[in-house]
Amino acid sequence: MLEALRKISDVVWELPVTHKAGMRVPARIYGTEKLLQEMDEAVFDQISNVATLPGLVKHAICMPDGHFGYGFPIGGVAAMDTEEGVISPGGIGFDINCGMRLLTTNLTAGEVEPYLKSLVDLLFGRVPAGVGSRGSLSLSRTEFRRVLEEGAHWCIENELGRPEDLARTEEHGRIAGADPSLVSEKAIDRGIHQVGTLGSGNHYLEIQAARPADVYDPELARAFGITLPNQVVIMFHCGSRGFGYQVASDYLKVFLKVMEASYGIKILDRELASAPFRSPEGQDYFAAMKCAMNMSFANRQVILHRIREVFADVLGRSAEDLEMHMVYDVAHNTAKLERHLVDGTPRELLVHRKGATRAFGPGAEDLPAAYRETGQPVIIGGSMETGSYLLAGVSSGDQAFFSTAHGSGRTMSRTKARRTWRGRELWREMEERGIYVRTASWAGLAEEAGAAYKDIDEVVEATEMAGISKRVVRFTPLGNIKG
Repeated sequence: MLEALRKISDVVWELPVTHKAGMRVPARIYGTEKLLQEMDEAVFDQISNVATLPGLVKHAICMPDGHFGYGFPIGGVAAMDTEEGVISPGGIGFDINCGMRLLTTNLTAGEVEPYLKSLVDLLFGRVPAGVGSRGSLSLSRTEFRRVLEEGAHWCIENELGRPEDLARTEEHGRIAGADPSLVSEKAIDRGIHQVGTLGSGNHYLEIQAARPADVYDPELARAFGITLPNQVVIMFHCGSRGFGYQVASDYLKVFLKVMEASYGIKILDRELASAPFRSPEGQDYFAAMKCAMNMSFANRQVILHRIREVFADVLGRSAEDLEMHMVYDVAHNTAKLERHLVDGTPRELLVHRKGATRAFGPGAEDLPAAYRETGQPVIIGGSMETGSYLLAGVSSGDQAFFSTAHGSGRTMSRTKARRTWRGRELWREMEERGIYVRTASWAGLAEEAGAAYKDIDEVVEATEMAGISKRVVRFTPLGNIKG
């Protein structure tokens, strides 16, 4: 497939509209030649399929961490004209508003080391992980519907966080327009007990350290709260759990029934099931999807509250004394209405980001005041064996609708990873290297082996070379909880 790509730069490539019948715009792929060689062949097929959808603006885009997904590749970005374009669950993902949250402390790695196992063990108990895990909150169906409308604001009202957390959360922790009447009772059943849970797969909670040698931009690092040598931070990754999966599944069935019969939309892959954004079905899904976004914001807010409780309990100091402040919360499975310049003209677009992170540059009005001059903090999770990153959005990110990568991206299927590694052995090896892990499943741990993923350093370097985000700090794992 590489021979079909047109080289724009060392890290930007395109499949032209002549590559496949029906393509409306070119398909643009970010990454070094090495990263592209590591991508599944299906990634190129999927992103060129995306380029056939109605209403696409400029390009169908795939990020350097791109790998095979449902319909869209994971790492896919598609900006749609709001009048002529479609909305597609495959371009958002099943785990709606799966995202990352990062918080700082005033602790150093040396100070935490004597307490590391106690912290990880207690976090493992307070933040339920694994398939089917249930949270500690007991919510009525009426109360859960309030969560779907109010997101993290519900948590703050119920003393599960601080008002300052909302300002450091994408969409201030609540996206407007969520309508719980448009989600199924089955979705309610699946989500009502999952607020405050980590889940499984590549979801994790990790205690990390910012080594002095891994601070790439000291000024930006200070602006984002990284001020100490070997400073300890906590990063976690999770989404809307079974609730989001059910919302996506419900509306995929609806779209498959109406897209061709009612709207004449023909697609190359049924996993790209879509409806016109302005259609009744498209608007219903958009409002239901927002419920899942808000559930996910609330989920991460409750987990943040539990983390603060655990650190306070183990270290015998208050979370305020430990200066446990949020850096930011970013989403990477969403579709949002945003204004972007297209050929010099401001336009409202529906931007699908699936396994891709919003990365607004300096001056963006939607950023908190604290980050208006710096650009948006961008949290990029790596594998549990390697490291993760804090990046910043940059002005040149407009080329990708201010989007960047979301992680390292798989190079190996979960099935092959389970056949290649044994969870217990991997756990022992990691502990010998100074990384203490608790997991709900040995098989799940094997699936997340570092070698099953792309090199996070190469992925992040490619985003910087392409001008879609900028490295600020690299974090080293100390302790990890896996589903």
